[in-house]
Formats: sequence, structure tokens, C-alpha cells
Amino acid sequence: MLRRLRIENLVLIHGAELTFAPGLNAITGETGAGKTILAQAIGLLLGAKGDAGFIGHDGEEAYVEAELDLPPGLLEEDELASLAELRPSGEDGLVVARRVFADGRTRAYAWGRGAAREDLAAAGERLIAMSGQFEQRRLARPSYQLDVLDAFVGDEQLRRRTESRLAWRELTAARRRNEEVQAGAAATEARLAELRALVEDTAGLEPDDEESLRAERERLRHVTELAEGAAAAAEALSPEEGEGAAGLVAGAERAVAPLERLAPELARAGDELRDAELRLRETASELRGFLTTLEAEPRRLEQVEAELDRIAEARRRFRAQTYEELLARAAEARTELEAIGEGFDPAAAAVEALAAAERNARRLAEELRAARNEAAPRFADEVARELVGVGMGEGEFVAELREREPGQTGFDEVSFLVRPNRGLPLAPVAETASGGELSRIALAIAAVAGGETMVFDEIDAGIGGETAHRVADTLRRLAERAQVVTITHLPQIASVAERHFRVEKIPGDPTRTRIGALGEAERRDELQRMLGGREFLSSVGT
Repeated sequence: MLRRLRIENLVLIHGAELTFAPGLNAITGETGAGKTILAQAIGLLLGAKGDAGFIGHDGEEAYVEAELDLPPGLLEEDELASLAELRPSGEDGLVVARRVFADGRTRAYAWGRGAAREDLAAAGERLIAMSGQFEQRRLARPSYQLDVLDAFVGDEQLRRRTESRLAWRELTAARRRNEEVQAGAAATEARLAELRALVEDTAGLEPDDEESLRAERERLRHVTELAEGAAAAAEALSPEEGEGAAGLVAGAERAVAPLERLAPELARAGDELRDAELRLRETASELRGFLTTLEAEPRRLEQVEAELDRIAEARRRFRAQTYEELLARAAEARTELEAIGEGFDPAAAAVEALAAAERNARRLAEELRAARNEAAPRFADEVARELVGVGMGEGEFVAELREREPGQTGFDEVSFLVRPNRGLPLAPVAETASGGELSRIALAIAAVAGGETMVFDEIDAGIGGETAHRVADTLRRLAERAQVVTITHLPQIASVAERHFRVEKIPGDPTRTRIGALGEAERRDELQRMLGGREFLSSVGT
């Protein structure tokens, strides 16, 4: 879900930070107040081109930032590999941003690190579905339509897809290995040389070595601070010359000791002083012992850096994404070399491994196809009913399955077809609907299949009355399963929102736009304004 949206100096918005609810979020305001600026902000995060006209009066650049939940496995997709490399260790969410400069240039960021705009857009489109041009682009993409259908099938289908993606990677690796082996003796020898090099370059490496070396490097880089601090502490406790803390405590103990016979109640104080002196001297001794360990290996930092460089070079040379993958591949290489040494035939094994990988990939593709064939008519029927509910004619909708070249998601593609008006042929949804209609089609699809955060900017275009009530009800039901953000002028929609934001224009020089979440009383006032105001409602009542 979209947790937070931060905007700085974008058109009329000086600064805004919105925290969204998990369910339905409504954004309302007078016409011209600047509601569409929010759509522009989200559009930038989805890869829209920047423009110098986006920059407000408060500086020479505009900035938009969003914090989103990061679904498990999202960054494992091949298309997002570059973005995955930027992810900080232990980071569970995704923080993306765009900066627009005065000349129209932009910079994209992920977790505060520079990223390609295309990578930002690829991740954003998987997490946020936005109406308008972005929805048209998504609905025209066969892979997205297949994602929607598989989500409708359910968790078991998504598990098959994960298995299929892994099986396809194994098949690709088996094909590459088979080609290498079958290429001849030279390729075989090169393969053996690579295996030997992998084993040699990783010799002695243990599972936790990289992490422990990084920790040791951090310690060694601060050795001067450690030495100065430990020496100062030891000197303060028990100096070579003078009293120090231990000496002062000893003096106090000597002063109290003769008195213990006269006042037995001082015995406890004497014991504590003797114990304190002993512990202080032991601590000073430990600190001086620590100093000797720092001096014992003055070149250790160079050794640690060299070992980390060795690991990094091995990962690069053998194309391992992680240290764990490097060790796993080294273990496989050792096993393979041992088997070859025992008379193993690599060519025959490669053919057998390829055949097994092909069988596994085909089995999963057939399971995916069977589930899609069974679910597609049910999915289309449910979407058709939702289309009628949101005022889209007679709701004729088809999910048409076709065969394509095999890939990670099997050998199917799906096309969503709709008949916008009676007498016209069925046609792809992205080619037949206007902005508002497309938003309602996307709403109907999401109401059936669920999905990511959905942002609607045009869903109430050209509707009112009973249709507005039905659209509001559909949005409410969708918000029970997915996060929804809708920019709307309809009170029917705003009234069912879990969180309500108002956009209002603040007169001045320059004019500004303010956005804020509404409390209950403020929300009642805003809904009353949307319904025509007190005067209008009073006249209706009379």
C-alpha cells in the first residue's frame, strides 16, 4: 500500500505530506483548487516526464517522494534487478522519489540513491494502478492482464507462477550448460577451468566470513578512536603516576578501615570500597590488555580489505548476486569436479538435466494453462456484472486466452475485450474506452481480482445519480481488499471514504494550494459543500 506521499514546491503546493489509510481515501475540493496536482505527483513516481512548468514559486526545483509497502519477491523479478541492488540492508519498504529541475530535467531516486527513471516506473506500476494514460498503458500490456487473471485464480496459481519462474531460470541455465558442454572439448576444458577457478578463489571461505569481515573492518577503521578512548579510560582509572580513580578509592578505604572496629556499621562501606578498588584496577588492566590487541596486528586492516576485495572480485567474476550464492556455486563446483574425477560424463548429464528442466517447465506451464482456462469465463462473467453496476452499458466483457512463445509465466497470454456499445464488435479495453470509462473498467476488474493500490482521477467523469451511488459502493467493496485513492467531486464517493482529504486554494501572491486530512466536523462541512451548501439544502428541504 501507499503509506505516505510528500510533495514540495509542485505547481501551487508549497509543501504537503499525506498519510493514507489502508482502505478508501477520498480527495475533494473546489474546481480549480489543485486536486489534479496530486495526480501529477503520483504520475512522476510512475515515470511521467518532468516539465519546468511543474515547479512552483518557492524554489528552483520540485520534489515528490512516496513510501510504499514492498511485497515479498517483487525485487526478485529480472526487470527490477538494478533497483534491487540499491536496496539497503534490512529495508522492508520502498521509498521512491523524483526531483524536477528548472530546465525540465529530472532525477529519480530509490531509498535516497540515484536510480533510472525506467526502473522507478517498472516498480511503481507493479504497486500503484493509476487511471488515465497510465491505466491505458497497463491495460494494453498482455503481461498485466495475465497477472490480473492469475490473481483472480488465487494463491495456488501465484505459487505455480513462482515455481514456473524458478523452473524457467533452471531451464535457461540447463540450456546454456548443455550448449557449453556440447560445443566440444575446448568448451569442456574451459568449463573445467572455470570450476577449478571457482573452487580455488573461494577456498577457505566460510558462511559468515563476509559479514564478520565487514564488522571487523568497521572496528579497524576506528582503531585510533578506540585506542585513544581505552588509553584515556585506563589512565583515569589507574595511571602510571598519581592517584587515579582506583587510588582515590583505595585512600577512602584506608580512611574507613580503622573506624570499622569503632563503628561496625561502617563495615559495609569498607567492603564496598575494597571491592570497588579491585574492580577498577581489573577494568584498567582489561583496557590495557585491549590496547595490546590493537597494537598486535597493525596491518590487519589491509588484510581485511584484501579479503573483502577477494570476495567481491569472486562474486563479480562468477556472476554471483550474493555471498551465499557464491558459496553455493562453489560447493556445486566441488561436487561436479569430484564426479568428473570419478568418470562422470558431463555431456550426457547435461542432456539429461536439460530434458528434466524442460519437463518441469512444461508441467508447470500446463498447470497454469488449465487453471486459466477454467477461471477465464468466471472472471469475465464477474467483471461483466461489475461493469453493469458502474454504468458501463450491458457489461459485455471477455477474457480471451491465446498461445504464445513459452516463458516464465507459461505459454499463455490473455486479452481483455469489451463491447462499449451495442452493435460494435468486441475490442481491447485500452483501445475502446475514454478516460472516465477506462477508470470504471479498471475499477470493475479490480473489484473482481483485487490488486495493488489504485488511484482514480477520472472515475466520476460524466456520471451522477444512481450510477454515482453504484460506483461509490464498488469502490467501498474494493477498498475492503485493496487500498484506493480517488480524486472526486461526488459526495456519494467521498461519504464512504475511510480517510478524507480536502484541497483548497489559499489566495495570495503567489496563490497556494493546501491539502490536509479532515476531522469529522470538517468532513461534514465538506460533504455539505459538495451537496450544494446549506442554502441549497435548505431550499431543497422546503
